[in-house]
Amino acid sequence: MYYLGEQMKAAYYKTFQGDISIETLPDPKPTVRGVVIQVEASGLCLSDWHGWKGHDPDIRLPHVPGHELAGTIVAIGKEVSNFEIGHRVTVPFVCGCGTCEYCLQGDHQVCNRQFQPGFTAWGSFAQYVAIDYADVNLVHIPTHIDSVSAAALGCRFITAYRAVRDQGRLMQGQTLAVHGCGGVGLSAIQIGKALGAIVIAIDISEEKCAFAKKMGADYIIDASKSNVVEAVRDYSRGGVHLSIDALGHGETCLNSILSLRKRGRHVQVGLMTEEHTSLPIPMPLIIAHELELFGSHGMQAHNYPQMFSLIDEGGINLSELVGTLIPLEMVPAVLPKMHAVKEVGISVINSFE
Repeated sequence: MYYLGEQMKAAYYKTFQGDISIETLPDPKPTVRGVVIQVEASGLCLSDWHGWKGHDPDIRLPHVPGHELAGTIVAIGKEVSNFEIGHRVTVPFVCGCGTCEYCLQGDHQVCNRQFQPGFTAWGSFAQYVAIDYADVNLVHIPTHIDSVSAAALGCRFITAYRAVRDQGRLMQGQTLAVHGCGGVGLSAIQIGKALGAIVIAIDISEEKCAFAKKMGADYIIDASKSNVVEAVRDYSRGGVHLSIDALGHGETCLNSILSLRKRGRHVQVGLMTEEHTSLPIPMPLIIAHELELFGSHGMQAHNYPQMFSLIDEGGINLSELVGTLIPLEMVPAVLPKMHAVKEVGISVINSFE
């Protein structure tokens, strides 16, 4: 397929919670600072479902979703200097402008003018996607990582990486609890083990618990059969150093905080819908035990080399995270059911014809 600047196939919806269809739409054009990427793989994420539901105020209808992508540059803006047509690239799902206060201090993930494919702009459930601020945000894909595995990095692996290593400051020999064994949780398990931690995985699904064990978890807790806090504190001999809510639910968030040892760290990764945002935060315990609570929102492009080093040195096999491969034509049937998916692993679109 050659980029001619004409028309492409894309998943498309006109109303929140409405029908999703595969349409023929105009090809995107690069901005002066941007590129157009021929999409070779794109992960399906619960964030895409949240967007379709209308939970993200940045989305303007009609819309093309998709934000976990890998592909090849086919068109380039005149002010792009670090990338060329033919380069294989991926991109964080939160892209920084490169010039605001936060970008200048290296925190592109909280940029004041952030660009998010699939949210602030049309995304990668399409044959082509346009990415702005290319020099600041594009990441070269190492030659030994295929496009499907690179798409699996998506928002889930990179978010887990920053949550565990940067926000959570996990160290060798420490204990990590992961609440929710979807894409973020499974990634956090792999990263925790690569860093030399003892990992406890929690989920209500037997299949996901079994998969978490395969990913390297030292202990498994079926939350439908056990008191999660008691079990975590028992396995960790009094509480974990780091606990992550990778699901985004009032109960998992509270369990995560209550699972901590003194001076432990909770990182909130899972997005919460409105009914879960009024939580009974145990502030007296947080004060008395000097607990730390963090949010984690994606990762900067400049942090990818360090992550790639851990993947190589820690023996992380990204392909193990991949579950089902689907064609673009299946998106209208699959996306509305993302919140109820019981399959393990990350679903990836790998065919766009």
